[in-house]
Amino acid sequence: MSDIVEIYRNVIVQIATPNSTGTGFFLRNHGLIVTNHHVVEGNRAVVVEGAKFSKRLSQVRYTDQRYDLAFLEGPVDIEDLPEVRLGLDKVLKERDPVTALGHPFGLKFSVKSGIVSNTREVMNGIPYLHIDAALNPGNSGGPLVDNDGEIVGINTFVIRDGDNTGFSLPVNFLQESLEGFLQLDSDDACRCTACMNIVTEKTVENNLCTYCGNRVELPSTVEAYEPAGVPKTIEVLIAQIGHDVSLSRCGPNAWEIRQGSAKIIITYHDKTGLISADAVLCQLPKENIKPLYEYLLRQNYSNEALTLSVHDQDIILSLLIYDRYLNEETGQALLRTLFEKADYYDNILVEQYGATWKVID
Repeated sequence: MSDIVEIYRNVIVQIATPNSTGTGFFLRNHGLIVTNHHVVEGNRAVVVEGAKFSKRLSQVRYTDQRYDLAFLEGPVDIEDLPEVRLGLDKVLKERDPVTALGHPFGLKFSVKSGIVSNTREVMNGIPYLHIDAALNPGNSGGPLVDNDGEIVGINTFVIRDGDNTGFSLPVNFLQESLEGFLQLDSDDACRCTACMNIVTEKTVENNLCTYCGNRVELPSTVEAYEPAGVPKTIEVLIAQIGHDVSLSRCGPNAWEIRQGSAKIIITYHDKTGLISADAVLCQLPKENIKPLYEYLLRQNYSNEALTLSVHDQDIILSLLIYDRYLNEETGQALLRTLFEKADYYDNILVEQYGATWKVID
C-alpha cells in the first residue's frame, strides 16, 4: 500500500476558493481534475496546487449538483504526473479495506484507512458507499482507493459527530459523468438536475435547459467573486504589496502568501473583528535554545506591532489588527513590515541561533 500512496501523493490536488477548501485528484488520461461540486460552487476558477506543481488558477469546466461532482482544467503542462486507474469492474463487499486520500489547504497529505460499512447507503436516490475511515470536511473531493490502487469512489461528505461516518460516491457515477462530458464539443457544461441531461451553451437559453426548461448555471456564467467590507480592504493591501490576490485565497476570510522562505497566513475573524497575520518562520533547534529565546524576547521588547512566539516547534511572527483600526495607509505599512521582517528573521534565527528551516507544504 505504501507504493500506492506515493503514487497518489503526486496526483492529489489541493483546492481553495474564497468560500471553501477541499481535495481533488488528477486524471491524466482525461486532462481533468475531479472534485466535489460543493468545493468549487460559486466559482468560475479556483486555486489548485499539487506536489509537482505550484499554485495556479484552474478553470471550472463541468459542474454536477446531482452527483456533487466537478471537473477542473488539469495541469497538462506537467509531464511526469502518474496515471491512476478507475476501478470500474470492482464489486465491493462489506468489510472490504479502503483508503481515503486527501490534502486540503492548511493540512498535510492525509491517508485514512478503513473498511466499507455498507455498499449501498441510499440518500436522495443515490447509493453511496458508507465507510468508517475518519474523514474531515477538507477531504471532500478526494479519491477512495482499494488495495489494488484503483479508485472506487469519490469522498463526498462526512457526518460530523458521527463516529467516523463518511460517504463516498461510487466510481461508476464518475465514469458516467466523464463519458457524457467528453462526448460534448464544449469545455463549459453542467448537468441539469431536473432531466439529468448534460447541457452546454448550445442547449441552454436564458439560463434555462432547452430539454426541460429547468434553470441551470454553466460554469462560465457564475458571477465572479467580489469581496466586500474588510475582506476587500485586506485584498487591496495584499495587491498593493505585490502579491497575486486570486492565488492567495484559501477559504472563507483567509489568505496564504509565500514571502521568501516564510509562509504567511492572514485570517479575518469577523465575529471578533480581529485580523491576524502569522508568518511561520522556522523551527526550534534541539539544543542551545536559551540564547534563541532571549533573542526573541529582546525583539518583542523593541517591536511595536509585531510579536515573535513559539507554537510547538514553530517560531512565528504575528501581527494583530482590529478591523475598526484598519485602513489602507496603516494596513499597508504594517503588512509590508511583517513581510519584510519575516524574510529577515528566519535567516537570523537559522544562521545565528541554530534554528532549522521549516519545510513549507
